[in-house]
Amino acid sequence: MRDIFLPVNHPSPAIVTQHAVRRLPRIALLLFCLAYVLPGYVGRDPWKREDITAFGFMSSLAELFNGHASNWLKPMLMGQADPGAAILPYWLGAWAIQWAPSWLAPDDAVRIPFALLLIMTMAATWYAVYALARNPSAQPIAFAFGGEAQPIDYARALADGGLLALIACLGLARLAHETTPALAQLSFTAALFFGLANLAAHRRTALAIIAMALPSLALSGAPSTALLLGTGGALVMAFQERRTMRVRMLDVGLIFLIGLATAQLAAWLDIWRWRMHSPSLKDVQTMARLFVWFLWPAWPLAIWTLWRWRLQLGQAWKHPHLALPLWFLAVTLCSTIGTGLSDRALLLALPALATLAAFALPTLERSVSALVDWFTLVFFSLCALTIWVVWLSMQTGWPAQPAANVARLAPGFSFSFSAPAFGVAAIATIAWIGLVKWRAGRHRAAIWKSLVLPASGAALCWLLLMSLWLPLLNFGRGYAPLVEKVSTLMGPTACVNTQGLAMSQSAAFAFHGRYRLIPLDTPNAPECHWLIADHIALDEMDVSLHTWRHRETIFRPTDDGEAIVVFERVIP
Repeated sequence: MRDIFLPVNHPSPAIVTQHAVRRLPRIALLLFCLAYVLPGYVGRDPWKREDITAFGFMSSLAELFNGHASNWLKPMLMGQADPGAAILPYWLGAWAIQWAPSWLAPDDAVRIPFALLLIMTMAATWYAVYALARNPSAQPIAFAFGGEAQPIDYARALADGGLLALIACLGLARLAHETTPALAQLSFTAALFFGLANLAAHRRTALAIIAMALPSLALSGAPSTALLLGTGGALVMAFQERRTMRVRMLDVGLIFLIGLATAQLAAWLDIWRWRMHSPSLKDVQTMARLFVWFLWPAWPLAIWTLWRWRLQLGQAWKHPHLALPLWFLAVTLCSTIGTGLSDRALLLALPALATLAAFALPTLERSVSALVDWFTLVFFSLCALTIWVVWLSMQTGWPAQPAANVARLAPGFSFSFSAPAFGVAAIATIAWIGLVKWRAGRHRAAIWKSLVLPASGAALCWLLLMSLWLPLLNFGRGYAPLVEKVSTLMGPTACVNTQGLAMSQSAAFAFHGRYRLIPLDTPNAPECHWLIADHIALDEMDVSLHTWRHRETIFRPTDDGEAIVVFERVIP
């Protein structure tokens, strides 16, 4: 068999025919991406804690909360600054609120720019994989008598696979549909990755994108990550052999200058934050569990890529399709470990990990591909079936146990039938069944086929959750039920004093209750008739019993560990 290839010492393990790189239909891919993006941005309340907190900062900048305007260079929420020192994401949300038509609710308006950020993440990942796959060292082996995949078609097929790998990652769904700085960081990380990947082929465009992405990532709360990714990525790309040394050094110098300007901007705005965490032995299990489920199924494919392309790893700096994603992956994984195993820090690893996963596709053996298909089919089919069974139980009372579990975990929740949600969920389920039938047929040629079911299964379950279970999730993860109970007790009131509330709680009462919240320790604070306080912080607070009379402690329906203590002013 070796005699049919040219040359025999080619280090690439990819053996791909032209028939194997047929295009995934563009319309189908675009509709699939929209089906993943829109659920979670439509009809959802701001959830606790980061989601409603970020919305609070945006609303404060837009002066939505009466009496609490904020400094645009240092956003504040009820007198408290963002510990993550993000700025740009809050600007985007505030502008969306200010420019939105009057009929669009503020929490719906802020989702528009963040939905566009998620779309930008997908597009940047696709084009980054496309650029890296066109590198000569990433190309498949040439056949002696022709018939090997053409470079552009091969790159397009791998880019399709990379996008599917990104969507398939289990950790992406919830965090990518929140209006938080984490999504902005992910989007600008993907844009920076795209710019560096295209530095050799489209130099001016790439430099312009890098010049946008580096400061944007810093202003989203990750200046150190931005500098490490940008400067290190520039050095990685400087070793490409097809570019002259002068151009290499010029590009590196320009990116270093952009990085220096970004660092100075971050210092001027005081957004440098050092959050170092020394992991202990107890963190190893937590870290392993987080990495396994959050990065699934891209991480096994990435490991497979490193094994099959191991002949190039010894000189990885000459092979940007390996070196660049490995650099991004190393920086983000170290950042995750060093900042306390945050899933929001790990989110930034997904574009690079999806890229490595894509380069496993032309080397997968048929048995491995079949194993991925069968595991995915069983896992996501069971997940979808569970979602439907619980929904059916809440609607009809049969089977009885799921409805009883919901009543126990979410006391007070009242479920109602939604025809649009049912229709969307039914169409998605039928599409999944049709896709499984298609995958079971003889479609062995396309190299992206192994990621169709993982990506579609992740999208299906997310869509079912955001349609059939959305009222339940809004009730369980939102603050509206708690605010409603407190509002029923207090009735109409001009202002409310607060003490010890978390930023998420303050944002929830300001938005859902439309209250003018005034911290009790504010100088010359007006004397409101009501005082609300977090019950955990109550022991550390000085609430005068001569001034305030305890009325009631109201727990959040789905969390006995969170409650609001309501006091009424004692009238002499």
